[in-house]
Order: sequence, then structure tokens, then C-alpha cells
Amino acid sequence: MSDETKALRDAVASARDSLAAAAEAQTALADRFDADAYERAIRLVAARREAGGRVHVTGVGKPEHLARYAASLLSSTGTPAYFLHATEAVHGSAGQVQPGDVVVAISNSGSTAELLDTAALVRGLGARLIAVVGGLDSTLATLADVVLDAGVDREGGGLGLAPRASAGAELAVLGALSAALETHRGWTRSDYAAHHPSGALGKKSRGRDEQVR
Repeated sequence: MSDETKALRDAVASARDSLAAAAEAQTALADRFDADAYERAIRLVAARREAGGRVHVTGVGKPEHLARYAASLLSSTGTPAYFLHATEAVHGSAGQVQPGDVVVAISNSGSTAELLDTAALVRGLGARLIAVVGGLDSTLATLADVVLDAGVDREGGGLGLAPRASAGAELAVLGALSAALETHRGWTRSDYAAHHPSGALGKKSRGRDEQVR
């Protein structure tokens, strides 16, 4: 076997292992689903929305990208949300957070220093905190009002270090939270279309008006 052939086989095996790790993580998350935690999160967000307050989503590193996505996803499904830059928050960006607002903080370890500084800051400003976190015994989890489990056993891939399975788990939890909030609010296809009128999804949402019950 040539060196190039072996390198290709190893690379393909790494891809397969990454997919397997992601699938294992998703199955395990569903098996560990904590209905009480999601109910508490729904109540927190719904109460703040009804009071005219805000939801903010934050994270550091790869979770920062997920936070931007989650803020957009929540906003398009009935829960107006804003991205909060975790490292800028301690330099003034936390001014967007008002007492009683809800901050969703995303982290695999739950021990990222910059995120912990921001979490402590917004708690001090009177915000409520939902942690989407892998480390259930982490400092971030102890700071949170609600903890949504996004833990994984392994990342997959050659080195097993880069956040692959964990990023997928966090994304799945954020998607589940958005689905719960969408259903709780009674968001309809017409509501969705009003906020997402263009593209294939806009066209699809105008097909019929029904809400999931």
C-alpha cells in the first residue's frame, strides 16, 4: 500500500468516525432529555418576552458562531433574540442587557474564562442565565438558572480534539429550545412567512397555515 493510499484511507476513516461520534452524541442527548429543564427554560423566556424584555445568546470560540445562528433562529421563530459578544461584554457591550433579560450561554467545558466573566457580569446586572453546556458540574452550570445538557463522550475525528460532536450537540439543543418556544407561543406558518417572506422557506411557509399542537 502506498503512502498516499494509506493517507486517504486514514482520512476517510476519520470522516466516518466523526459522523459516528456525532450520531452517538445525538442519540445520547435524546435519551437523557430533561423535560423539566426545558420547561423551566420555556417559562423564563416566555415571561421575559411577555414583559417586553430581551433574549441574548453568547459564546466564545466555536460557540460564538452557534450563538449568532441561535439568535437568528430564535428571532425567526417567535422569540426576538440578540447576539451578545462574550469578550466585548465586559468592555461595555453588556449595556444591551437589562435586568430580567435572559442570556443563553453556550460552552462545552463550561469553564472558558471569558464566558464566565460575561456570565457573572450579566447575572450581576439582574439577568437570568440559561446554560447550554457539556460540563454539567462546571462553573457556568452553577451560575445558571437553567442548565440544558449538551454533553458528548467524544468529539470524533483523527485527534478527537476539535469541537465537532460537541458543536453538533449544542446546535441540536439550541434547535430543540427554539422548537419548544415556537410551539409554546403558537407560532403559525403565517407568522413565519411574515418574518421570512423570501426564498424557498418563505414560499413553503405560505403553502398552508397550521400550527403544531
